[in-house]
Amino acid sequence: MRGIVTIALLTWLEARRRRIVLAAVLGGLAFVLAFVTAAYFARSEIAGAGVVQSRVILLTMFVMALYVVNFLTIAVAIMLPVDTLSGEIDSGVVQTLASKPVTRSAIVLGKWLGYWCMTAGYLVFMVAAILLSLRVLTGFTPPPAVPRTVVLMMLGATVMLTVTIAGGVRFKTVTNGIVAFAFYGIAFIGGWVEQIGAFARSDAMRHVGTATSLVSPADAMWRRAAYELTPGVVRDLQLLPFAAGSVPNAAMILWAVGFVVVVLLVAMRLFQRRPL
Repeated sequence: MRGIVTIALLTWLEARRRRIVLAAVLGGLAFVLAFVTAAYFARSEIAGAGVVQSRVILLTMFVMALYVVNFLTIAVAIMLPVDTLSGEIDSGVVQTLASKPVTRSAIVLGKWLGYWCMTAGYLVFMVAAILLSLRVLTGFTPPPAVPRTVVLMMLGATVMLTVTIAGGVRFKTVTNGIVAFAFYGIAFIGGWVEQIGAFARSDAMRHVGTATSLVSPADAMWRRAAYELTPGVVRDLQLLPFAAGSVPNAAMILWAVGFVVVVLLVAMRLFQRRPL
């Protein structure tokens, strides 16, 4: 356990030295600034609407903002570790780590833990910034399901983080990035196919979308998060653009957790066998 924590701390120091986290935070702040500007100019129109209508508008703004935050977090989860193993294997840095009294499994787990903490911190920071902005500008009261929503969004990001870590064991840095984004693209398309199938009452499309989500469950976690965030009445009336026609169930959440565990174990196994 000590070796895992040591590698996680070294991962954090390396990311800080390369200013990766700073770049991610500055990019996130740019989005928050754009969102705050839009909310500022829209607050007079929102205040003039009825109680129900203004609540729906604010909730729509919040969900749309989280949709962007989810994508940014997925991008951070991929870009942070994209060269953490592949680049260090090519440069020979990992040979120094592997020669120390630290197992190869501890190296993989430590890097995964370090980047997971950075990604989680980024997600919490972004959601808090959006909530604070809406609260100050419009008096928006967040739904009680926000904590569950953040957990589900983080699970989707964890899926992509783990896939990228595993890809770094075998692929070069650029190849690993392409594969990881393609993996998320599959999840994204599969989710929309499932939603269209639900609205069109096409069982074939729903089955294809569900099968795709099983292969790549990252986007399914966002759809479940949006479902949790939306009140039942709003969901039934389909008042939000992100209202889900087909909602991933609890089994899909358990599948995503199991997916992360299995892929992480595979990554450790492959790293143990890879010649350095």
